Formats: sequence, structure tokens, C-alpha cells
Amino acid sequence: MKLLALLIAAVVISGAAEKQVSMKDLPPAVQKTVQDQTKGAEIKGLSMETENGKTSYEVETVFNGKHRDLAIDAKGVVIEVEEETAVASVPPAARATIGRKAVGGRVVLVETVTSGNAIMAYEAEYIDKNGRKREVRVKPDGTEVKD
Repeated sequence: MKLLALLIAAVVISGAAEKQVSMKDLPPAVQKTVQDQTKGAEIKGLSMETENGKTSYEVETVFNGKHRDLAIDAKGVVIEVEEETAVASVPPAARATIGRKAVGGRVVLVETVTSGNAIMAYEAEYIDKNGRKREVRVKPDGTEVKD
């Protein structure tokens, strides 16, 4: 019970609350963006998040067998795209940081995070040496990004 209270407090303090939604719950501009951006993709999930008074929507998809997630603002503008990528295509400095974080474990998934046409970061999901699922986000220069 204490853990649940702590989790609720953390969400309230951070000002973020994620909620699963359906297509019909999205504002018309967001619906249009989702339809335009997901042609040929399988939508795996839709959620809405309000953080610091700003609402955004996340669309989880699989396209051509690869994960592709979109963050969209309330006006229907794509804020960020996370696309599954091969570890070998990650710049050496970023790949090295991911490797250090996952040492003794294994990397499960790496995504390129873009905003507009700029690569902002690489996000890696890995299983640590104790079998726990973890994530790390690093800039192309290898600097770890703290949320």
C-alpha cells in the first residue's frame, strides 16, 4: 500500500499523468495527424499525457516489423518520433555509452529519437545483469540524457 501511495505522489508531484485513450477521444487535428503518420502501420497503443499543464498524445506503432512511436501536441504537430534502429547504425560514442550501461546484460531495442529532421538522442532498452528491464537515453555524442 505504501508503494502505491508513493507512486501516486510521484505522478502528482511531477505533474504528469498518462491515460490510455482511443482514436475517438483525440482532438480532430490529432486524429488527422495520427491517420497521416500511421498509414500502413499497426497502431499498438494511444495515450494522452498532461505534464506541466500541456497535453500531448503518444502513438505506439509497428511499421514494417519495426517499432515507431510518435509524440503529438494538442494541435496535431508531431513533436518527436522514436524509430527502431540497428545498434550498428548508432554513432560510436552513443553506442559506447549504451554498452557501458548494459554491461553484463543485453540490449533489447534501440530507437533513434528525432525532432523535425534533427536526431536528438538514441534510446536503448536493455536487460541488466540482474535481469531487470532498464532504459537509457544518450545524445549522439554519447552524453547520457537524464529525464
